[in-house]
Amino acid sequence: MRNGELYFKAGSEDPSSILAEIYEHLLPAYPKFYKMDQLSKLGWLATEILLGPEFRYKNYPADKVGIVLSNANASLDTDIRYYDTVKDIASPALFVYTLPNIVAGEISIRHRLKGENAFFIFDHFNAGFIQQYVSGLLNNDNLQACICGWVETLGKQLDAALFLVEKTPNAGAVGFTPAIMNQIYQ
Repeated sequence: MRNGELYFKAGSEDPSSILAEIYEHLLPAYPKFYKMDQLSKLGWLATEILLGPEFRYKNYPADKVGIVLSNANASLDTDIRYYDTVKDIASPALFVYTLPNIVAGEISIRHRLKGENAFFIFDHFNAGFIQQYVSGLLNNDNLQACICGWVETLGKQLDAALFLVEKTPNAGAVGFTPAIMNQIYQ
């Protein structure tokens, strides 16, 4: 993690174990974590690490901190798991997570955020779109800060690149450009 961004990519190991180990290492005391699907767990954990204890969201009104996320497969990982349960008894606990924007909801609940949130589907990480969309929200005074980026799970693959963008960046913040975001994502 560097100033205002987090990048995480894993594969070939059991994603559930990796996410549980990260959660236990962070010790955030949030039991609802274990009920979440993998996409929500990944986005939630990445946000916990990204914001850390020093994030000044308490200085922002709840409706001025937003979340803008994207990925390539929406909630397909959970959809597949849910479909497997339909053969016997459908799992209402999994059904709740068959929309990709639920990860933004879980983050919002945890941090009591009420600002703009959106989830977009692209074939690949689209830094240009994210930068343009989030900059528009900040420049039009819709938001003062935004958690944005890419959160993807499918099978054994976990892929997250999140950025914290503040309308008034703190000292040492990196630029919010597509080139910098792509460099971090690579």
